[in-house]
Amino acid sequence: MKDIIGKILGNYEIQSELSKKAGKRTLLARDLRTQESVVIKLLLFNDEFEWDDLKLFEREVEILKNLTHPKLPCYIDSFDSQESGYFSLVQTYINFPTLEQHLKQGHSFTEIEVKEIARQILEILIYLHGQNPPVIHRDIKPSNILLDIKPDNIQVYLIDFGAVKTITSSNLEHTVVGTYGYMAPEQFGGSAVPASDLYSLGATLIHCCTGTHPADLPQNNLKIQFKQATNLSIDFTNWLELMTQPSLDRRLHSAHHAIEVLEAPAKLVTTGIKPNGSKIQLTKSAGALEILIPPSGLDASITFIGLFAVAWNAGIFAWTAGALSMPSPINIALTLFSLPFWGVGIFMVYWVIFCLFGKTRLRINNINKVVYTPKHFSKDTDGKHIEVPSQLTIHAGVNEYQLKVNTGSIKSEVELEWLAREINDWLSFK
Repeated sequence: MKDIIGKILGNYEIQSELSKKAGKRTLLARDLRTQESVVIKLLLFNDEFEWDDLKLFEREVEILKNLTHPKLPCYIDSFDSQESGYFSLVQTYINFPTLEQHLKQGHSFTEIEVKEIARQILEILIYLHGQNPPVIHRDIKPSNILLDIKPDNIQVYLIDFGAVKTITSSNLEHTVVGTYGYMAPEQFGGSAVPASDLYSLGATLIHCCTGTHPADLPQNNLKIQFKQATNLSIDFTNWLELMTQPSLDRRLHSAHHAIEVLEAPAKLVTTGIKPNGSKIQLTKSAGALEILIPPSGLDASITFIGLFAVAWNAGIFAWTAGALSMPSPINIALTLFSLPFWGVGIFMVYWVIFCLFGKTRLRINNINKVVYTPKHFSKDTDGKHIEVPSQLTIHAGVNEYQLKVNTGSIKSEVELEWLAREINDWLSFK
């Protein structure tokens, strides 16, 4: 593939080379059918070729085919040539400089500009992480962010899905992918979750604010120490620290939550600060921890179940009354037949009463560990993706307690995350 400039690959005339690294080339080309500029990514079969590269390349092709977002490159075409020895991916060309180029040129970003970059990337991540299954970029950094800076606004684009992956419970891949300095600690172990992209974004924004590569800033217990190199507001500083927490339990858990806190710092969830509107009561003592979860109260779902329970039990009552009026032994048989249906009806009534008046109280004094599992996707027996809600599991001796969203008055992942942090802090000072 030497002297490729000016050659034609498929329906595309190569105009220039945008980048080159081991076994890969990114080219600017002209689509001979539309005359539009496009980007061609080539994976070459040469001495530097690795099968993992092919796996990532094929994944990038398949994922881009299913993504449609104005701030992401669009899939156009893909083809290969066994004779010339390459795979190719063709995508739209977004003709703006990268954030890395702006930084190298000495551009100084204001806090307002950095917040706007953060907000737009988070909106993209809400879209990506909201796919079924979630799509994780895994390599957010200045060279993969394009900026269209105008006097009155900034438009931000996210490119290069060469490290992208989908996340499912059956995904056993443990490939270390990412860029040092911007890569979340869990990615060094080959694991990546949606919050891993938040860490990378936070590290990228720290680079914007300091003008220094995150790997060149001092660290303390794996935390990037950047405050001394900036003059940021307290709220934004705290937000960046939560975005780049080494521990997943302490990091902002989702792009949606991160953008909420960015735009309204009062919603910041930190240890000791209960989420707004939460009814959970947490009591700590030297010997034990007590969690009191009040009833969920009346809402649309409980109202529906209550009305359904009334109709169900009324129907079973009418059935049973009719059965008892019939001659024996038919009345006995029909009455016995109705018993399982009475059981269902009674359970629905119990559930409605519990939701309206029942409390969940846990008093635990021998907690071994706490595991917070964020919302993710799994596969059912038919191979279809199903959503698995977030869950907080408390291991205490031989017992295991599980709390989920809609357990009593727990209405959000934020409350479960807050509980996990509080319990972990209690364990560390016990």
